[in-house]
Parts: sequence; structure tokens; C-alpha cells
Amino acid sequence: MKTSIQYAILMAAVIFSASCKKDNYKAPSSAFNGRLVYQGEPINVSYNDVYFELWEPGWGKSTPINVSISQDGKFSALLFNANYKLIIPGAQGPFRSLIDKTTNSDTIALTISGNLTRDIEVLPYYMIRTPKFVAAGRTVTATFGAEQIIKDANARGIERVSLYVCKTQFVDGRNSIATRDLGGGSITDPAGISLQVDVPTLVPEQKTVFARVGLKIAGVEDMIYSPVQEIAL
Repeated sequence: MKTSIQYAILMAAVIFSASCKKDNYKAPSSAFNGRLVYQGEPINVSYNDVYFELWEPGWGKSTPINVSISQDGKFSALLFNANYKLIIPGAQGPFRSLIDKTTNSDTIALTISGNLTRDIEVLPYYMIRTPKFVAAGRTVTATFGAEQIIKDANARGIERVSLYVCKTQFVDGRNSIATRDLGGGSITDPAGISLQVDVPTLVPEQKTVFARVGLKIAGVEDMIYSPVQEIAL
């Protein structure tokens, strides 16, 4: 009995020592920052819906590091210094990945050695152009254009466009307090789209709200958006 107790104490000490050594490993400290862009313009998406994957070869990992894209197209991750493969999954985002000249594929070879800032160029199906928001009383009007970027065999139509008004700076259909949709078949002039919505009375009352427009591409889950704008009521 005494021997068993001593053995259990010894094993607990070994496990504790191993845990301490594991906890003493340095945390990742190299910052990888950037934006998803098209010709230098950020790709605006819905918050925490679009991501890319970072794979670190040589460690036998079965799962990647997922890096989320903010609604203004920016991303940020803390990583260990290493070589990574950056992959945007095919079903992610309102865009198509470009072929990387180094790998001759849609995989981007990435070397992290200290802090790195780098934009990732993609090819969107559409871009939202010259969005303008005007409030008259509690009515918000948005005008904008929808420019089709992909026009080849991969082209897709517009399913709908939407105007979202929210109480906070996180603006999309999930937390909208006022929404107006227009089906793609009802758009007569893609360069001159107008949407209007009435903002309900808010409790507690707010002097400003936040708005942006989004474009839903046929057969694509993620929408592309205009930048968020604060509007005085």
C-alpha cells in the first residue's frame, strides 16, 4: 500500500513537472496584419464570417489556424516564427482567389520572422461604388452603384441588394434594426441603385445610427458591403 502511494506521488510530480515545462513555452509573438483587397481597396464583409487558413508544414497538424476577417477587410494574428501556407477555402468570401506567382496555385507561401504587414489580393464578383447615405427625419436613404468585376465564365448575377441600419458599428443582417431589400431582377440601373428605410424609435433613444449597404451574389453565401457610416438622425 505504501509503495502504491509513493508511486502515485511520484507520477503526480512527473506530470506536474511536465505541465510546468509546457506552460513555460513562449507564446506566439509575431504579428501578421493586413487586409483583403482588390486593387488596393478593402473587401468589406460581415464581421467574423469570412476567414483564411494558415497551415504550418512539418508539424503533422491536422487542423489549420483560422484567421478571421473584420468587417472592414482587416485581419490580425499572433504567430510563431515559421513558414506557413495561406489558403482561402473555396466557399469563403464574395470573391475568387488569385493564382500566386510563387506557388502557381491559390496557395500563398508565407514566411513569418518578426512582425509582417501584407495585403492579400482577391478578385471580387462585384464592388460597391460611391455609397452615399442621407437621413431626413428618421428616414435613411442610400444610393450606390454595383460594379461587376468578374465577367467571364465565372460571372454570377445579383440576388439582391440590402440597406442595413444598426444601433452599433457592427452592421449586417444579424443585428439590423431596419432593413430594406431589393431583388436583383428589380435593379434597372446597377450604377444608380437607391434604397430607403424608416428607422424605428429606439429605447433608449440614440442621436446616431450606423448603416451600410450589402450585395448578395447568386450562389455565394457571403455578401460584399460598403464601409460602415455613422448617420445623425
